[in-house]
Amino acid sequence: MRTRLTLTATLALAALGSAHAATTLTVFMGSQQRPEIFQPIFDRFEKQNPNVRIKIETGGATSEAQNQYLTTVLAAKDNTLDLFLIDVVRTATFAAAGWAEPLDAYLPSKDTYLKAFLPGPVAAASVNGKLYAMPAFTDAQFLYYRKDLLEKYKAKVPKTWDELAATAARIQKAEGGSLQGFNFQGAPIEGTVCNFLEMTWTGGGSVGDVNSPAAKQGLGFLVNAVKTKLAPAASAEMKTDDSRQQFQAGNVLFGLNWSYAWAHFQGNSPQPTRVKGDVGVAALPAFGKNASATCTGGWEWGLNAYSRNKAAAVKLLQFMSSNDVQREMAVKGAYLPVRKSLYNDKAVLAANPHFKSLYPIVTKARPRPVTPAYPRVSEIIRNNVSAAVAGSKSVDAALNDMKRDLEPLLK
Repeated sequence: MRTRLTLTATLALAALGSAHAATTLTVFMGSQQRPEIFQPIFDRFEKQNPNVRIKIETGGATSEAQNQYLTTVLAAKDNTLDLFLIDVVRTATFAAAGWAEPLDAYLPSKDTYLKAFLPGPVAAASVNGKLYAMPAFTDAQFLYYRKDLLEKYKAKVPKTWDELAATAARIQKAEGGSLQGFNFQGAPIEGTVCNFLEMTWTGGGSVGDVNSPAAKQGLGFLVNAVKTKLAPAASAEMKTDDSRQQFQAGNVLFGLNWSYAWAHFQGNSPQPTRVKGDVGVAALPAFGKNASATCTGGWEWGLNAYSRNKAAAVKLLQFMSSNDVQREMAVKGAYLPVRKSLYNDKAVLAANPHFKSLYPIVTKARPRPVTPAYPRVSEIIRNNVSAAVAGSKSVDAALNDMKRDLEPLLK
């Protein structure tokens, strides 16, 4: 009898221990997403949910490197990752491969819940009406400029690319030294795809015809910026965070970059800043009388279809998209919120005064081609643009090769 009671007690204790066993959620993000901003938020979630532990796994400093890693892991149906941050251009690919779990069944009032979100990030996270990811933060590319230098030389913020080139050349000459007039991304990365598309769009062109006069004008501008020493000789190797660090060091007059750069420039950064208080942000210039245009960016949370912790993971996703967390990410990391109301929030605007004036730009940002074949589309564009910027291909040859290889993919 004593043995039976002992066994019963043992089983009861085991059941009790099992009920209180912690679930560990493994979250993957790239180093560029600044895990140090996310860690205190995850710590707060753990305090509110004592049975959940969150482990951050980092890897890859670019969208391409992160995607390569995730593709390898998920193709093997690996369940070690529960959640992962993916670039907004990856949704269709991850949905088609069956790697991202549709979230509709976990959000019974999905349409009502998502009404508070910007429509762009929601559209980017959806495929055929199903939500395959939770928007984490949105983004767009802007023109960053040195307010102090423009004031010093009584120059205006350029509205056209020609004005930018002329102003940059004049200030470079007067300042001397190693000041870059214009910094953009020309390495074979995703940011380079956006730079090319923005140049094409602001010339009145579209991705449907990459061999148009607008595309030739746009790519020609980037190539000529290097030839005339407006942009650095190593522009064909310039990655997004290289651009950010060089601007932050005080070496750039005009630079193309995403919203995250602002917090770095103001001193919320692992590297010292020499431009705090001297930075302005504006819409991208255009060619002639064409309209400004920018590329939709941002990241979203994917739920691993092979995860064993889906309920806890979805709870974390909803926490990360809550008003309070979105506000904290905007204030501390200059991440553009996915919730509309935060663009009028006092704390957000105190940390990021430019958010309110740039809100119309964010809402009108244009998407890159939406297709499961996007990884190949991106590769074709970025490799050809980088080759032209490096001078190993002429502008005409790069655009002809781009058109030939893109046509069967974008039909």
